Amino acid sequence: MATLPQVPAPSSSPDPGARPPGPNGPDGPARARRGRRLAAMLAASAVLGGATGAAVVAAIDSPSDSLRSATTVVEPGGSAGGTTAAAALDARTLYRAAAAGVVDLSVKTTSTSSGGTGPFGQPPSSQSTATGTGFVADAKGRIITAAHVVADAQSITVRFQDGTTRRAKLLGKDDATDVAVVQVDPTGLTLHPLKLGSSAALQVGDALAIIGDPFQFDRSISTGIVSGLDRTISAPNGFTVAHAIQTDAALNPGNSGGPVLAADGSVVGVVDQIATSGSAEQSSGVGFAVPIDLVSHELGSLAAGRTVSHPYLGISTGDASGTTTGALIGSVVSGGPAARAGVKAGDIVTAIGTTRVTGSSDLVGALAGHVPGDKVQLTLRRGGETLHVTVTLGTQPVSTGTTSG
Repeated sequence: MATLPQVPAPSSSPDPGARPPGPNGPDGPARARRGRRLAAMLAASAVLGGATGAAVVAAIDSPSDSLRSATTVVEPGGSAGGTTAAAALDARTLYRAAAAGVVDLSVKTTSTSSGGTGPFGQPPSSQSTATGTGFVADAKGRIITAAHVVADAQSITVRFQDGTTRRAKLLGKDDATDVAVVQVDPTGLTLHPLKLGSSAALQVGDALAIIGDPFQFDRSISTGIVSGLDRTISAPNGFTVAHAIQTDAALNPGNSGGPVLAADGSVVGVVDQIATSGSAEQSSGVGFAVPIDLVSHELGSLAAGRTVSHPYLGISTGDASGTTTGALIGSVVSGGPAARAGVKAGDIVTAIGTTRVTGSSDLVGALAGHVPGDKVQLTLRRGGETLHVTVTLGTQPVSTGTTSG
């Protein structure tokens, strides 16, 4: 069974930064992070704080028009749009229509041990296999999954509903949003692409369904509702993902990378993480998915093997306490975009442009709509003074351990 690597859960306390999910699969150790820390350096996202002894978030694995319009997609009958109760979702009909578009991923990775040497003096290495889920995006054999499912992959094998297996190649992945695109040779295959919907219209209470491989029970379905919107979750590169969807549908090891389906059968998210108590790595009723609108925005680039860039301020933040609401700046990266604009540790961001900021999550969401090179105005509280500074956004580093140039 796949092991869920652990990263911090949301908190109003500052946190220095969530680590990326660790190795997946039966040999991958869970890496829990506990205690109070400062928020990780903001890219297009704030950081998940670590409440002392509180829940942690665990990765779960054991608009590109070219992908949206390249082929006819399968969807069940019924009206489109959100629903207001889980009962409005016809799970049987949806499963019959969508299950064939869901695939199982088996990923082989090789790790090198730091201790000892092999028979010819080389460091000893071991191979492990992780499992996850994905779904067919088009007739060209392109498949969407989570980036942490295919991290460090030496080989990727895709198994379809009829039992057919194909080797896949990684076209591209983005560790800042935890999204990846792999491709199989479609020759001789009858593919069942799923329709990419929109997450913009989702409302709390809308019905959702998840199809995936929890604990390697392939193509299992679970149902639930949208429990929350605009959450921030940890990304594999140590930054965070904005606008995540929270659901109470059962998510377990092996579900990562699978589709989150609306009642009309369209994909509205990609399964990513669950909150746990820090010990039990299984469904807690608090799961998270990357919104499909964020995924769709970069699919064209990922499918073409291009690097996706994200905006970067070069600060760490937490939620301000006391009478002033906003994003409290814990630290500022020397030489980074915010530092060059005169932003200081201890400042409180209360607005970005005309968008009010009441905490780190608001800052994350506001930045997610920008690109590197954009000029943004930050409204700051410094002591009893209100300041307005203009920051030219940089490009997010590869990881939180990389300083900006």
